[in-house]
Amino acid sequence: MNKNRKKRVTIYDLAMELNVAPSTVSRALQDHFSIGRETRDAVKELARKRGYRTNVVAANLRMQTSNTIGVLVPWINRPFISSLISGVEEAAQEFGYNVIISQSQDCYDREVANVKTLVDSRIHALLVSLAMETTHYDHIEEIIRGGTPVVFVDRVPSSLPGHRVIIDNYQAAFEATQHLIDQGCKRIAIFSGAQHQQIYRERQLGYLAALDQNGLDIDQDLICSLDRLTLDEGYRLTEKLFLLDSRPDGIFSTNDGAAVGAIKFARQNNIPIPEELALIGFNNDPICEIVEPQLSSMTHPAAQMGRQALLQALKVATPEATTENLLVQLTTEVIIRASSRKTQATTSPE
Repeated sequence: MNKNRKKRVTIYDLAMELNVAPSTVSRALQDHFSIGRETRDAVKELARKRGYRTNVVAANLRMQTSNTIGVLVPWINRPFISSLISGVEEAAQEFGYNVIISQSQDCYDREVANVKTLVDSRIHALLVSLAMETTHYDHIEEIIRGGTPVVFVDRVPSSLPGHRVIIDNYQAAFEATQHLIDQGCKRIAIFSGAQHQQIYRERQLGYLAALDQNGLDIDQDLICSLDRLTLDEGYRLTEKLFLLDSRPDGIFSTNDGAAVGAIKFARQNNIPIPEELALIGFNNDPICEIVEPQLSSMTHPAAQMGRQALLQALKVATPEATTENLLVQLTTEVIIRASSRKTQATTSPE
């Protein structure tokens, strides 16, 4: 134990020094009308001198709620998530709310535990982007029944209705695949996430629809689904694909990290990009403009999604809020860079 650690000043300490009741100190700090101006000023001045800070948790317990928004995401250190959180925090500050952030690290058990911790803190509302492992939603249903407003953002449940902020993942994947087809690609592989997650299932369906509508064969050897798409997995998957008798000439990766892994493999094995292998990712992370060649990608308006999720949560939390599930769906676009730009005819400005 650190003997030099300063003892936290409480309202009881202030009350004893001023020779008043603790309840008087509490009401004075809240500018309660029943406490005279002179007493209020004396309490606030002493509180300032002694470094008194309000115990927010205790106050929340008394009020059964707070001005704090809980945010539960898979990973804090991913560019998309950090931008989403930034959007949440900026909007929260604008409307006078605080934010508590927790990460599940894509683990279901950790998500369940974190939800309980956040709700026990008497949050005003909860914003959730589901863990990759999550397939059951009992922990979410329980808090919704308990009266805590919940808004799902990006990774949303497939079988649980609720308020959500999303993009059209099907259409975005269709456009990404169509872009590779427009560049002349005939054998397009996909790096897809776990199919029990709605966003990755919809992206894969969009990819398949683009192939079908353009009369291209669907080869199961070119469909690669993993629970976690990382740079290393992208490298490994590309290495595996290039052992096939008929190699791919294009790759659509449902995130940017795995696409960068594919670029790394191609460069190390002297495979020209985009002449022999065209690539497009998803999210438009900063790494897209750092890697060589620069990576084409689908935009994913993370900060805007975060802001809209916060606004939706505040709307849902109002007493007069509609009981209907609210849906906000934002748009995406193809950002064409050197990794996929084969022809000048389809080039568009970034």
